[in-house]
Amino acid sequence: MRKIRLLLLAFLILAIPAISFAQFGVSIMIAPPALPVYTQPMVPSAGYLWTPGYWAYGDEGYFWVPGTWVEPPTVGLLWTPGYWGWGGNAFAWNEGYWGQSVGYYGGVNYGFGYGGVGYGGGYWNNGNFFYNRSVSNVNTTNITNVYEKTVINETSVNHVSYNGGEGGITARPTATEETAMHERHTPATSMQTQHVHAASTNHALLASVNQGRPAVAATAKPGEFSGSGVVAAREAGAPYKAPENKATENKAATRSNENRAAANKAASSRTSENKPSANRAAPTHTAENNKAAHAPSTAHAQPAAHAQPAPRSQPAAHAQPAAHAQPAPRSQPAAHAQPAAHAQPAPRSQPAAHAQPAARQQAAPRPASHPESAPEKKAPGGKE
Repeated sequence: MRKIRLLLLAFLILAIPAISFAQFGVSIMIAPPALPVYTQPMVPSAGYLWTPGYWAYGDEGYFWVPGTWVEPPTVGLLWTPGYWGWGGNAFAWNEGYWGQSVGYYGGVNYGFGYGGVGYGGGYWNNGNFFYNRSVSNVNTTNITNVYEKTVINETSVNHVSYNGGEGGITARPTATEETAMHERHTPATSMQTQHVHAASTNHALLASVNQGRPAVAATAKPGEFSGSGVVAAREAGAPYKAPENKATENKAATRSNENRAAANKAASSRTSENKPSANRAAPTHTAENNKAAHAPSTAHAQPAAHAQPAPRSQPAAHAQPAAHAQPAPRSQPAAHAQPAAHAQPAPRSQPAAHAQPAARQQAAPRPASHPESAPEKKAPGGKE
């Protein structure tokens, strides 16, 4: 997933070079570290303008984007740095831009002419940029458009890198800055964008690695992170405090909830699957038990049916031994005690298919039910 995001980012950088890296919806709860203390590398050539370094935010947290000298997109434009600002519930990055004048950048004291308000590092005159030697590192042998003027910082000298929120700068836009904010702006150049991207892929520039003191604090040209033009930070602007890693805890809690939900779902599915099986098995067991319970009665009742005597010679009392031969109703547990209820005489209403023991033990009132048995026995004094 991270590779896909980086590929998409690279595509957007190539397709829209004016958009800088930090403009992709960066909004976080953790304040950026303090600005490191470093010196400015020498301007490489006339016409380059200084863009101060800052902390950007990526997949692995804050990383340092080194300050560097940049050629403006058009002669006569000045750079307004971006800044972090507290929006009430999160920190958001406000992009820098090129314009005819320097606008509001949160009151952050980036140094080298950016003391919190405006820019004191130089100015344009007839297509040439004049450098203030008091805040800009210029080789006067190669560049003669120089002057010297003391720059007074409009804010207290500190290394706070954000506006608003706890411990942040409280500066608000001045009237001049408000006017500059509504002027026509030009986004960062492709070289600036590539510079930010190179910083995002440099592991040593992560705040968690360098503890707020990057080995590459500034460069003479964009993207050149090695060589004589590289300047290391002398010290961190303030003791580095690692942010609490709440994201990992939330992710673990999410995994736990997902596992719990999956377990509940699996248990529910097994229960649902077992219920139909149990329901199917219950009638089967009941039918088999009922069949087993009635099977002895039917087996013993059949001989009694064949042993029925003639209606005129055999009294009903002789049918009782067949009834005594049925021990099952008395030995069955209470759950199978129902056969006793079936023993109630119900002539004509009980079909023969039920083979109720008591009904078959009653003397048949009609001799016609067994006509083949009459010739076997002779009544006393009768004739053949």
